Amino acid sequence: MRPQKIMDKEMLNGLSKVFKSKGYEAASLNELAQITGLKKASLYHRFPKGKQGMAAAVLLDIEKWVTQNIFDVLNGDEEGLPEVRLKKALSSIEKLYDGGSEPCIFRAFSMQSALNLFEKNINDGMTSWVNAFTSIGIALQQSPDTARELALEVIIEIQGSLIVTKCMNDTTIFKNALIKIEKKYLAT
Repeated sequence: MRPQKIMDKEMLNGLSKVFKSKGYEAASLNELAQITGLKKASLYHRFPKGKQGMAAAVLLDIEKWVTQNIFDVLNGDEEGLPEVRLKKALSSIEKLYDGGSEPCIFRAFSMQSALNLFEKNINDGMTSWVNAFTSIGIALQQSPDTARELALEVIIEIQGSLIVTKCMNDTTIFKNALIKIEKKYLAT
């Protein structure tokens, strides 16, 4: 078997970049092929379901990274004090969104027909985010109701700050949101 010219991780990062910047509907096969360095036929060979298969692979790749670097940390699957785990997870969130300069992949898949295709993935993903932040809240001695309420606020703050950061072209908005989130958890 001959070696692949394009490594899978590089290919998924490229596909992700196009979907995040263009959205699912507007991402053309030409752009997806160009960013990966593959011809359309090669993309279809790797992704027989076409653009939908590419998007599903991107979602799965991001989900794996987020689970390992954020959810597992917040849920206590990793050793350490909850305060330390919170800080580590927030650092990973900053990395995931490149300091606020990268939009959330859910945004790209939550509009138009893409929502019909990926609604379950998005719903499951958001639920996992809320559950993980609820878990860290409970670990920090919050009541389950308070922890869930704060978790929902945190997800809204993360997503909202990403939008405002993009609109105002100011990554300090996102970075400050993460600092505020840390303070909210550690002040309780």
